[in-house]
Parts: sequence; structure tokens; C-alpha cells
Amino acid sequence: MIDDTAPTVPPPLPLPFHRVVLQLPASCYRRRRRFALRRKVAPRGDEPRRVSPSERGHLTSCSAPLRSSIFAQIIKNRRNFNFKAIDVDSLNSSQIFQVLLVFATIVAQTQWASVRGMYCEDLTASVERPHSASITDFGAVGDGVTLNTKAFQNALFYLNSFANKGGAQLFVPAGRWMTGSFSLISHLTLSLDKDAVILGSPDSSDWPVIDALPSYGRGRELPGKRHQSLIFGSNLTDVIITGANGTVDGQGAVWWDWFHNHTLNYTRPPLVELMYSTRVVISNLTFINSPFWNIHPVYCSQVLVQHLTILAPISSPNTDGIDPDSSTNVCIEDCYIRNGDDIVVIKSGWDEYGISFAHTSSNISIRNITGQTRNSAGLAFGSEMSGGISDVRAEGIRIVNSVHGIRIKTAPGRGGYVKNVYVADVSFDNVSIAIRITGNYGDHPDDSYNKSALPTISNITIKDVVGVNIGVAGMLQGIPGDNFSNICLSNVSLSVRSTDPWNCSLVEGFSNSVSPEICEQLRITPGPRQICYGGNYPAAAAQPQPPQKSSASRLVNPFLSISWFLCR
Repeated sequence: MIDDTAPTVPPPLPLPFHRVVLQLPASCYRRRRRFALRRKVAPRGDEPRRVSPSERGHLTSCSAPLRSSIFAQIIKNRRNFNFKAIDVDSLNSSQIFQVLLVFATIVAQTQWASVRGMYCEDLTASVERPHSASITDFGAVGDGVTLNTKAFQNALFYLNSFANKGGAQLFVPAGRWMTGSFSLISHLTLSLDKDAVILGSPDSSDWPVIDALPSYGRGRELPGKRHQSLIFGSNLTDVIITGANGTVDGQGAVWWDWFHNHTLNYTRPPLVELMYSTRVVISNLTFINSPFWNIHPVYCSQVLVQHLTILAPISSPNTDGIDPDSSTNVCIEDCYIRNGDDIVVIKSGWDEYGISFAHTSSNISIRNITGQTRNSAGLAFGSEMSGGISDVRAEGIRIVNSVHGIRIKTAPGRGGYVKNVYVADVSFDNVSIAIRITGNYGDHPDDSYNKSALPTISNITIKDVVGVNIGVAGMLQGIPGDNFSNICLSNVSLSVRSTDPWNCSLVEGFSNSVSPEICEQLRITPGPRQICYGGNYPAAAAQPQPPQKSSASRLVNPFLSISWFLCR
């Protein structure tokens, strides 16, 4: 007979919830009884949250595999809004193993979904606009020769009249549409057909000259002003740049020649730059041959960049892929980038100008990025970081044939900070330096910077990294009088060519299961009183880890780490 007296559970939630009633064997309780778990469910049936500590406490007397099977049944019935009794005795060991894998996957997806939802508020490119127009309605000619700047400007001027009526869409059909720089409007979708190509004009006079960014104090390359990006916007709300994988081609070769020949009068323009804007989506497009940086949201919030292909010759100068700059609540996901500089790089202002402007880059999530860069890094921070960079989570980074894998760049005079950074699930192939943190990264906007303004680099966690054909595992170099602290590396396995795989100075931190053996400064295993940043906000104390035979065993035996996660 089953005792219907259930353990105490949290009180009912104010929003709709469902109950999964589990029929547990006697090994879990002194008497066999039903146990109800409640959880909050959004109306559309989001993935389940973790079982709370109070709920988990009722399961501590079960064996580890049995507890795992219980969690699996919660997952299996996550969209069942009715009472349902399930017999957990029926699961065999093979099913339990599969359950563990499924649970770990769902937990990872749930954590990412919660972070993404918190940062980007479920931004999407599929917003319905009640009004629409084609660029051809305004006299544009898609022959690749006719200059269509006026057509774009007139179309956007007309569509701006619908900004308070649900917004509008500007459609660019198949063709090659050459244009100079044009400025977007709020409540707009710029949509490109799969065979549409927006071409940047090769005439620099079609790219207006505008003021320098206040957090930089001057153009990034030259003193003074800078050219406006091909697709530009400022002080906008609800802007979507998307399509069926249409193309934006900056025709940057002429700009690269001017750069190499030192004939530029102003700093080169990005392909896309949006300033002081919120609710921005850039998705499902290909960007090629940018004159300078490709995607540059600066002083923005709630930005989603997804499903992009970004290409430039690996010899092209400063063709960064995606550069969130002094921006918050940013999500970057599912992109392929091959270019001549950093693939994804987070910035926040330059020396005294960035310190004074004080706009941080924070709450940034990066996932599923694959790329190649000959001259720089797959994932970079700085060197312009004077406004501060914090609360960054990056996962699923794949870098091949590149100089650096992960890189933090700073210098005396920068001030600011890079802190609370969590990078996991990383793979490198043919990378010269897998992990680099440098405190002597050179240039300054002018001679007025404060040499005593030292940056803070702390709470940096890098884990679950695999690399083959690596030149040097890591170069971690702080600044005299300004040690970089709490650098934590865990479960790192690199196949390194160098006989001196690590070069460390003026850094402090911890490590666990790192191969080849890490430098002495980081050879301490974190204990219960030490803190390694865990990718949650705020940072949480490191949890003790189960014994491991080697880093290789952790890579090939997911059951160990998953079962530990479930049963700890």
C-alpha cells in the first residue's frame, strides 16, 4: 500500500504549474509513498528549471543512478500539465546512462536559454511589419553600376512615416545594388532576398565623414574624424537587418590599398555600425570584404547577432568580425567568420576617453562560433577596454589555423577592467598560442593618457578546452605592480609542439586537470574557500570535483562528469 503523505514541497506558484507525481521505490524512503514536485512553467512550456535544494533534499537517500532516473522522468513529462504516476523501477542501467546524457543536454540548453532570454529578451528577426516597400519602388537599379544611395535614403524617409504605426519593412530583391552610406530608422526591418547583394561604393566621398566616438576621442586609425559605416544608425529602437542569406559586400579592397599606402585621411568605415540603439537584430546574412570592422554595435543594449557568415581575405587589415563595444545585453550565436583580425572581440573605449565616458560592455553571451584568422584571435577582449568588460559567457568556440585562440589585451594607461569571464567548450586546431593574456599591448590615442591607470584583470575562467597542433599552450603576462588575479583553468588538454608550453608572469590563480602541466603560478587546485568564476552572476565558490584519472578520461567518459553533476 502506498502512503499518500508526501514530503513538504514549495507552495504553489502564482503562474500556471504542473505536477509530476513519481512512484518511488522503498530505497528512497522508509515507507513507499508518492512524491510531488512542482515547478513554474511559462505558458509556452519552457524547459524545466533545476530541482530546488529543498526538493533535492527529499532524494538524498536514493542511490545516484536512481536519483538520475527520477530527474529524467521530470524532464520527460515537462509539458504534461496533469497528474501522472510513473514507475521508476522499470529503468535499466542502459536507460539510466541515456537519461544522464539527455538530462545534461537539457540542463545546458536551459542554462543558455535563461541567459539568452535574460540578455536579449527573446529578440527575433521574424517580426511582422504591417507596411512594406521594395527598394525598386524608389527608382533603384540592381545592375551593380548605378549608385542607389538616394533610393535608399528616400525609401527610409518614406517608411519613417510608419514608425508609430507598427513599423515597416524595406525589401531588397535579387540584384546588385551599389550604394553609399545610408542611415536606418526605428521600427524597421531591412530584408534582403537570397540573391540580393548590397555593394559599397568604391568612392570614399559616398561614405560621409562623421565625428569620432566619444569613448575613443579620435578615429581608431588616425587622429580626427572617421568615415560613416555603409549601414548606419543612431538612437534607434527595434531595428532588424536580416534576409534569406543575402549579401552585404563592402568592396573593401580599395580601402585596404589606401591603408597600406598611407593615403587615408580618416579612419576606415565598418560595414554595419549602430550607436545608442536598443532592440537590434542582425541575422541570416553574409557580410564580405568590409573596409574595416564588420559588425559594430556601440553604446547599444539588447542586441542579437545570429546566423551570420563573415568573410574577408585573411591578409585584409583590421577586418574584425563582430565587435560589441560599450554595449550591454548582447547575444552572439551560430556564426562562421574568416577574416584578417579578431573573430569576436569585446571593447569598451580607449584610455582616458573610455575611462571618462564610462560605458561598460557587460552581460554578453557568445555561443557556437567557428572561425579562422591569420593575424589575431578567435575570442578577444580589448585592447580598448577602458570602460570595463564584465559578465561574459562564451561556449562552443571552434578556432582553426589562427594565431591566438583566446586573448585578453590591455596595457598601462587603459584603466578599466576585464572580469567575470567564463569560457567553456572550446576546440583549437593549428593555433600558434592557445591562450594569451598580455599587459603590454601598445598603442594609445595620444600622449595625454594616465600611465598610472592600471587595468584590473580578474575572475577569468577557461575550461573544457581541447587543442591539437598547438604551438604554445599559453602566455599569461600581467603588469608590474598589477598582478592579474583569479585566473582559473580547468580540464584543458592541448597537444603542444613547444618544449616550453607555458610562459607566466605576474599572474595568480588556480588550475585543475591541465595538460601539459601549467606554470607554477597557477598550479594550485582550488579548494572550498577559493573562488573561481562559474559563469553565474555573481561569481560562486568553486565546487569540489570528483577524482579523475586524467584530463583525457574526462573527455571520453561523459558519464563521470554528468553523474557527478546530478548527484553532488
